[in-house]
Amino acid sequence: MYTIAALYHFASWDEKNLSVIQDAISSLCIQEGIKGTILLASEGINGTVSGKEAGILKLIDNLRSYSGFENLTWKCSYSDAKPFHRMKVKLKKEIVTLGQGDIDVANQTATKVRGQEWNSLLDDPDCIVIDTRNTYETAIGKFESAQDPKTVNFRDFPDYVEKKLSGDKNKKIAMYCTGGIRCEKASAYMKKQGFSQVYQLEGGILKYLEETGNDSGYWHGDCFVFDNRVAVKDSLEESAYQQCFGCRHPLTPEDLKKPNYREGVHCHLCIDSLTPDQRKRFGDRQKQIMLAKKRGIRHIGINQKEAK
Repeated sequence: MYTIAALYHFASWDEKNLSVIQDAISSLCIQEGIKGTILLASEGINGTVSGKEAGILKLIDNLRSYSGFENLTWKCSYSDAKPFHRMKVKLKKEIVTLGQGDIDVANQTATKVRGQEWNSLLDDPDCIVIDTRNTYETAIGKFESAQDPKTVNFRDFPDYVEKKLSGDKNKKIAMYCTGGIRCEKASAYMKKQGFSQVYQLEGGILKYLEETGNDSGYWHGDCFVFDNRVAVKDSLEESAYQQCFGCRHPLTPEDLKKPNYREGVHCHLCIDSLTPDQRKRFGDRQKQIMLAKKRGIRHIGINQKEAK
């Protein structure tokens, strides 16, 4: 059984020592047999890793030993199959990319709410509720009263704020995302832009569904997740969605039957946007996956759903 840890925390590292911290974390992960990806930037840490429980707990304790990271929290899940096959600790400009320069997320975030407080904001006609996720995520589920900015990536969010919300700086603004990291950065950005009443759903959609079971019925559809489950129902059980390798969009069982779907290559949403080189590379990869399956071994590029 593998323990999976999803974590993020906004706090300032000493940029001069980031490469030293990178090496130290990488060495610990290798020593404990931990696999996955961790991003480090001057603003904090973001990552998902897996390993034996004792090793994961040792990593969390180590991260909390750094100044400013004492209160780092993490979400735990489990898998019988190995979720990751490599360990990467990367240095980045941002742990979640907004592209707006220095934003003091650690000290300028919104008011965090959970459960019934969040439901009250959804019920408030004077509150603007915003989904900070991207279109491939919002397409399969969202809170019923939320605005969908229709962003292709998170970098598009500031443009949406400027065009659609510039006259609403004194209104209540409530934001949410999958696990909390994007709306935490988005809320800090909006506070910097002069919005006075900003709220965020603490722990994101997943924590809300875990705590409430969606007993209010305000959440509609499924929630896209960034692991091999692709999406979960409001019960947090794995849903029927698959994921297109070409564009990463979630696909329904009906989408898989469409003539433009080719497993491991493209779907009806991206068939016209892939380059010939991409089609060839994706096709070659899928061929290797199928050959490995025939030999009864697992190709390193295959995900758990493809292996079923």
